[in-house]
Amino acid sequence: MLELIYYKNHIKREVDMCGIVGYVGEKSALDILLEGLTNLEYRGYDSAGIAVNVDGKVELYKAEGKLQNLKDLTSEQREHIIRSKIGIGHIRWATHGAPTTINAHPHSCNCGRVAVVHNGIIENYKELRAKLEKEGCVFRSQTDTETVAHLVAKKYAETKDLTEAVRLATMEIEGAYALAVIHQDVKNTIVATRRNAPLLVGIGEGEFYIASDVPAIIQYTKTAMYLDDNQIVTLTPKTMKLIDINNNELPQKIETLPWEPVALSKMGYKHFMLKEIHEQPDVVRNVLGGKLRTIDENIILNEVTLNKDSLKHLGRIQIVACGTSLHAAMVGKYIIEELCGIAVDVEPSSEYIYRTTVGDEKTLVIGVSQSGETADTITAVRQAKARGSHILIITNRPDSTMAREAGSLVPVNAGIEVSVAATKSYMAQVISFYLLAIYIAEIKQSASKDELQKIKRELILLPQKLEKVLSHKEDVQSCARKFSNSKDFIFIARGINFPTALEGALKLKEISYINATGYTAGELKHGPIAMLDESMPVLAILMKGKVYDKILSNAEEARARNARMIALTNSEDSKLNELFESIIRIPDVDETLSPVLAIVPLQLLAYYIAEFLGKDVDQPRNLAKSVTVE
Repeated sequence: MLELIYYKNHIKREVDMCGIVGYVGEKSALDILLEGLTNLEYRGYDSAGIAVNVDGKVELYKAEGKLQNLKDLTSEQREHIIRSKIGIGHIRWATHGAPTTINAHPHSCNCGRVAVVHNGIIENYKELRAKLEKEGCVFRSQTDTETVAHLVAKKYAETKDLTEAVRLATMEIEGAYALAVIHQDVKNTIVATRRNAPLLVGIGEGEFYIASDVPAIIQYTKTAMYLDDNQIVTLTPKTMKLIDINNNELPQKIETLPWEPVALSKMGYKHFMLKEIHEQPDVVRNVLGGKLRTIDENIILNEVTLNKDSLKHLGRIQIVACGTSLHAAMVGKYIIEELCGIAVDVEPSSEYIYRTTVGDEKTLVIGVSQSGETADTITAVRQAKARGSHILIITNRPDSTMAREAGSLVPVNAGIEVSVAATKSYMAQVISFYLLAIYIAEIKQSASKDELQKIKRELILLPQKLEKVLSHKEDVQSCARKFSNSKDFIFIARGINFPTALEGALKLKEISYINATGYTAGELKHGPIAMLDESMPVLAILMKGKVYDKILSNAEEARARNARMIALTNSEDSKLNELFESIIRIPDVDETLSPVLAIVPLQLLAYYIAEFLGKDVDQPRNLAKSVTVE
């Protein structure tokens, strides 16, 4: 058997997705692969591995757990491995097969000559596996990816052409995939392809890189080519050839990458999450820049292409999103309905795609995604597009799959977000919804000029107010220390801050693993109040405005059941001191804009509680940054 496999922590026990990197050129591949995986570790960390060709033999190095385990493994044989000038690597968030070394990527065939890394899900892998086993293939893992390795090996044995073998294999594969393949007998060659999963080629001098996301390669090159669905690229140190699945050669669309390597530095902060929370004032400035010039000028959204007449006669808006983006969408619903008078439905993408939905050419469908690669949301917008609806995408990645599906685009300009728990991208999405709502309202003339100018003025002042929140964190830290041992947590709010309560609870759940739940304050007495006792913290978001007194009353109901009360407020009301055990105050802000300021203390609260508990803040268990499978 020619394949050499090195395992660390090899324990036999019982899905695949996240980060891919590859290199072919004149440099040693090892450090490039490991550095690329380091910059993709925010996307997954169940296991990691690389495949290299050393002295004419494909060798696999794999380790379960954090990437450091793979680094330790490869360091033991560094002088041997660094001779390789070609390799592929993968960092995994499991979808098929438990997160063990045997299931880690890369995967190989029985002969050991082929190595494959894969993001996505092979939907028909069971049928393919059964067929291949009948033909003599012996499977070692429980993954769907291993079927690809065996299938490519079989096709190569028939064709003696690696590109053709990959092409023929993908014609039998159903599902989503980004694949990178090397073969022992095809020296200095990587073949890569994708369908419904992101993949790009970085272009250097006498070298090429493969990556599932920009951070993996940005320190080496700023020139790249994004693969479209069913395209296959063949790379050698000197050549790049692009074909479609029907073997037609295609023109190459070379682009400049938008990211700076400094974005991947913690810049002195202990965690990326804390750094990204502190970047939010500048994120707001970036989102507003060029779109909101003065309060007297109309909002400028150059990449919204839906004509004004269509916007005036919109019958309905549907917003689809997942996770944190869903909460941003809920804020968007409030502000659009308030300013534009258009009915807005907000729904998780994962629900939208599995039911009968109503949409037509008078429906605007807005997809929201930090990465622009969220599988459920991509499917949702494609379904809506097929019904004739105009698609508008709000995303941090204008180079993403979702952005390429869009008729209109609102790029949020938040920069690379490394921490799995989204903070600055949420902020950017929320601000983008305010701009979009004002933009539509100005076209429809559905809100008064004075009202819109007031909101614009508040938007311009927000960065300064956010900086003030971030410079006075003592109340948040004190509260976090006091409640860090809580087993459960309740967040309550009303109106436009109900999504803030949901997002605050989600942040706490994600990184501290405390069972936190957000409720509309009025619903507390319709069931959840049964959970209240002296051990239950209840955080009330009390912003001055039309629902202030109602939420205060709900807080009093909770206090009467001995709950431990926390207030997040912009009010100086002295009676709050008697009702609440802890009070976190933010600068005064109009109720309409209050979600922007209110979320920051909740992000910090989650961060400090998780830190006090010793949790892995940037890489919480079981989570990946971008969920590219349904």
